[in-house]
This record gives sequence, structure tokens and C-alpha cells, in this order.
Amino acid sequence: MLRFLGVRHLAVIDQLEVEFEPGLTVLTGETGAGKSILIEAIDLLVGSRASADLVRTGEEQAAIQAVFDRPDGREVIVRREISAAGRSRAFIDDALATTTALKDLGDGLVDLHGQHEHQALLDPAEHIALLDIFLDRPDQIADVAARFAEWRAALAALDRTRLDDREKRARIDMASFQLHEIEKVAPRAGEDDQLAAERTVLANADRLSRLSTEAYAALYDGEHAALPSLATVWKRVADLAALDPRFAPYLDQRDAVKSSLEDLSYFLRSYASHLEASPDRLQIVEDRLAALERLARKYGPALADVIAKQQHLKDELAALGASEEHVEKLEAGERGARERFLTAALAISTLRRAAAAKLSRTLEAELAELAMPASRVDVRVAPLDRPEDWTARGSDRVEFFLSPNPGEELRPLARIASGGELSRVMLALRTLAAPDDDGRTLVFDEVDAGIGGAAADAVGARLERLSERYQVLCITHLAQIAARATTHLHIAKHVRAGRTVTTLTSLDVAGRELELARMIAGAEVSAEVRASARAMLASRQSETKTKQLRNTSKSTGSSLKGESESAARAKAKGRRRGA
Repeated sequence: MLRFLGVRHLAVIDQLEVEFEPGLTVLTGETGAGKSILIEAIDLLVGSRASADLVRTGEEQAAIQAVFDRPDGREVIVRREISAAGRSRAFIDDALATTTALKDLGDGLVDLHGQHEHQALLDPAEHIALLDIFLDRPDQIADVAARFAEWRAALAALDRTRLDDREKRARIDMASFQLHEIEKVAPRAGEDDQLAAERTVLANADRLSRLSTEAYAALYDGEHAALPSLATVWKRVADLAALDPRFAPYLDQRDAVKSSLEDLSYFLRSYASHLEASPDRLQIVEDRLAALERLARKYGPALADVIAKQQHLKDELAALGASEEHVEKLEAGERGARERFLTAALAISTLRRAAAAKLSRTLEAELAELAMPASRVDVRVAPLDRPEDWTARGSDRVEFFLSPNPGEELRPLARIASGGELSRVMLALRTLAAPDDDGRTLVFDEVDAGIGGAAADAVGARLERLSERYQVLCITHLAQIAARATTHLHIAKHVRAGRTVTTLTSLDVAGRELELARMIAGAEVSAEVRASARAMLASRQSETKTKQLRNTSKSTGSSLKGESESAARAKAKGRRRGA
């Protein structure tokens, strides 16, 4: 669960801090006030790509920090810093971390659903990924991808041996020339970095010699050297520690400090004595770096790419010069790799068909709760017969078909659904694919796009039910959704001293009434509209209390039932003993 979020110098936000509560939290405010920037901040904390454009104008860096509560009760602090130059650093519990580590952590804590995510439903090529989320067989899907990569590599190796003679000779000549050009230089991994460091030392040898000699004299061998003077310092500290024990810890560090300074002085002396200014060696290094840079420009961009190209050319020449026996071996390898891929693909295809039927039924039930009661859904899985159509996901084509109204035939979702219907289908899909771990944070950025009226009320009710298991954060422009919130945060922007400043306020009852009225009527809020907002809030609060009483009653009834059943079992057991 996300407990705290602090944002500094990010886009229009100068400085903002907010503490989040469990349940449903809505964020409302005018367009452009900074609501989506908060979602962007959370996304950065879970590993999304950082950009210098996100740093507030005139500032050197942006910083985002959050406190999450893990499912096991432990606390984790995540921080991300982005410089105006585009560099980014991440920290987990004050330890440097990679963006991969952030993503791995975020996968266990946050599900973030952007405001344009439902557009994925318009591309049938994305439907297989949505079905696979529901299928929840990541290991088998990864195995299919591995088998596909293995088959494609075997196929590429075989294709290189099937060129006609003229094309093969031309390709051999070109590959041989390129390989000779690389082998003539014979680059080694990391050599460019080593030579660049050596060039810096050789080019600055005189200055390095002077600096190290001066440092050695100041530390050890000079008239007023630091090391000999330290004896007086430690004597004074010892006298101080005898009078005030607060100096004792510093006295305890005496030997460690002396040892470190002595090591430094010995290194300075050795460094200065072995340093040589060699113009001849500098010229050799410069020539070698120039040769490596020429290779990198042609076959790079990095030296590691040149070395990889060298191995690729060797492999290609070996394949182009392959004998008939070798070709037969490659053909057998390709057939075996294809069979292994198809076996894995067929296994996952069988699972997908069962999952598709289940998802169709479940999705219909979810849409019925989202004000689409007569919808029919058919998730269709069809085989891809042509090998060129196969992908890392297998040999299936998946497409969602929808009939939103009675009497209409099922048609491809991408061609018939409105924006509001797409939003609700995506919300239903994300709800069905939500993990089982309670307390997780689900973030929805404008899930209400394209809807209103009864549909908005149904979406609000669905989000409210989700918030019973998860922490739900939702940006919304609809009063029907905002009225169901446990916590209502209002984001606004103002101009101070010529700069835009974003503020965030947790609204009380009166504030919520006014904000709901603004969402209903716009800038001009009449007494009648405010009364409607008050009635909407009161109705939602009444529904919540009724639900809580019903849940309490069920819980008590279950407890009493359990107690009576236990008593009955105890009595029966006693009778059996008496018998």
C-alpha cells in the first residue's frame, strides 16, 4: 500500500507531499492542474523511463519519494532523482538501485492503469497479451518465447546456406573483407576505456607528478606535514576525553585514521616515483584509440558491438562455406527447433482456448455490473497456419468480439465499441486480472473516459468494491465516482510571483460538497446544485453504512453458526464416549 508520496520540482509541481489512506481515494481538479503528474510520479517510482523534460523549468533536478507498506507489514522507502541533464538515479531504502529493481519491486506493490490504456483494445494484436494476463501462466508463455527464439535462430542459420552461388560469393567476399578489417586491429573487450584512462594520465603526467609530490610532502615529509602534527592533535583529544567522555569515540578512531593516512602517503610516494611522461607511449595510445574509433564508427557504435560483429562474421562465413553434410545438419536442427516450438505453442493454445471461454463468461458478468447488462462477449482463439505469422507468443491469433446490445451480432471489439464501452471493458479486464494479494495499490488515471450517467455510477460502484480489498487511487472528472470515495483530494494550480504552483488539499465534508457541485455544474455553482451534491454524498454514505452493517451481520452470523456447530460436535463426541 502507498502510504506517503513526496514530489519536488516535477513538471508543474514545485513541492507537494501527501499521505494516502486505505480504501478509495479520488483526485479531482481542473484539467492541467497536475493530477496526471502525480500518477507520472508513481510510475517513475516503479521503474518507468525518466526524461529531462519532466524537471521543472529553472530547477537542477526533480525528486520523488514514496513510502510503501509491504504485504508482510515491512516498510520500504523508494526515491527517484532526475537531473535537468537527463540523468536518473534510483534508491530503495537509501541504497542505489537499478530501474529493473524498481520494476521488480513495483510489480509486487502497484498496478497502474493509464488514461489511454484502453486504446490497446483497438489493436487486435494486443488482445493475446490481455488473454495471457487472465491465463496467468507466465512460465509456459516464457517457454514458448524461448522456443520461438531458438527456432528463428536455427532458421536464420539455415537461410544463410541457401543463397545462390553468385549471391553467396558476393556475401563471402564482403564478410571476409569486413572480418579482415576488424581482425587487423584485433580489438579487445574494454580496451578503449583502458586506453582512454591511460591517455589522460600520460597527457597530464607533469601535473600529476607535481600534485602527488606536493600532497606527499604536505601529508608526510614536509616541514609542516600533517601526519607528524597529528600526535599533538591526539594528545589534546586524549586530554579532552579525560574531562568530557563525548570525545572518547573520536579517540577510538585514532589508529584507523593514522593507518589510512599512512597508506595514502605511501601510495603518493610510490605513484610519483613510477610516473613517466612518455611522448612516444602517448602517441601509440592515441593511434590505437583512433583505430578503435574508426572501427566503432563503422561497425559499432560501441567497441562491444564491433567484437560481437566479429563473431557474427565468423559464424556467417562458416555457414556460407558449409558442406552439404553441414546443410543437412542445419536442416535437421531447424526441424527439431520448429517441432519443439509448435509443441510448446500447442500446449499454451489449449490452455488459451479454455481460458478464453471462461474469460468470455466472466467478462459478461463484469460488464453487467458496469451498466452493460445485455452484453455478449466472445474471446476467439484461432490458429496461425503460416510460419511467417508465428510470434514469440505462439501460433495463435486472439481477438475480442462484443455485442453490447440485444439483437446485435458479435463483431470485432475494435470496430464497434465506443470510448465509454472500451473504458469499461478495460476496467473489467484489469479487475479480473488483479492479483490475489490484498492491500495492493491499484491506480486508475481517468478510467471514466467517455462515460456518464448510469455507466459512471456503475464504474464508481465497481471501484468502491475493489477498494474493499485493495488501496485504489483514481483520477476522475465525474461526481458519481468522486462521491463514493473514502478520501477526496483536490488538486489546483495557482500563479505566484509569476510561477505556476500546484497545491493539494484533502477535502472535508463541506469541501467535498463544493467540489462535487463544481464537477456537476462547472464554475457557476447554484444552491440547487450544491444541494444535489449534498444529497449525492448523503446517499453514498448511507449505502456504505448499510453495507457495513450487512457485512457485520454476516460475520456475526457466521461466528454464531460456527460456535453452535462446535457445541453440537462436542456434545456428539461426549455421547460417543458415554456409549
